[in-house]
Amino acid sequence: MVKAEQQVALSRILLLLLGCHPLVNVLSNTEVDALYSLKTKVIDPYNVLETWEPNTVNPCKWFHVTCNNENSVTRIDLGHASLSGPLVPQLGQLSNLQYLELFDNNFSGEIPGVLGNLTNLVSLDLYSNNFNGVIPASLGHLSKLRILRLNNNSLSGSIPYSLTDITSLQVLDLSNNNLTGEVPSSGSFARFTPSSFANNTLLCGTLAAKPCLGAPAFSPLPPYAVAPTPMSS
Repeated sequence: MVKAEQQVALSRILLLLLGCHPLVNVLSNTEVDALYSLKTKVIDPYNVLETWEPNTVNPCKWFHVTCNNENSVTRIDLGHASLSGPLVPQLGQLSNLQYLELFDNNFSGEIPGVLGNLTNLVSLDLYSNNFNGVIPASLGHLSKLRILRLNNNSLSGSIPYSLTDITSLQVLDLSNNNLTGEVPSSGSFARFTPSSFANNTLLCGTLAAKPCLGAPAFSPLPPYAVAPTPMSS
């Protein structure tokens, strides 16, 4: 009986020690795990992710990361960072993320569909990279999104109609890709102009300023007003 009690006591001590180990804290923190997964997959020639270490309790003191009062990641700012490599699907675990700013890098591969899980996202800036594949239809789940810029990549396929359901969308730029098919013109897309879809030679429809095959010709859209340049005093 005494031996059994000693074994139970020893087990409790081991569990307590393990609970205090930094590695356990990291494994329990999905945000650290998600961001560190990104670090391990990208090439970082200027070491901009040097503070992203796995032995921290949370990533709120890492450079290029912003958190809220609950120490949850709300913003990632890695524009113009010369990073290359894929985006990891673990980024879909950053449930409180509002701004994902990864523009003007050399990220490649497909845009992970799990980014559609980031339902608090306000801005998704992935422009000027080397992304290919299709625009995930799951991005239509981002009901709070105001800014979506995917321009200057190598994206292909059709534009998901699910994006027209994002009623909060104010800025959209899908120009300079290899997109195909008819540009949706309903829902939130009704507020955008052909410039949002420019230089996708295989797009058609009113917002592409090009009739789709077999569709009747349409009158060109009227020119959009340009704000006058203020006079210098």
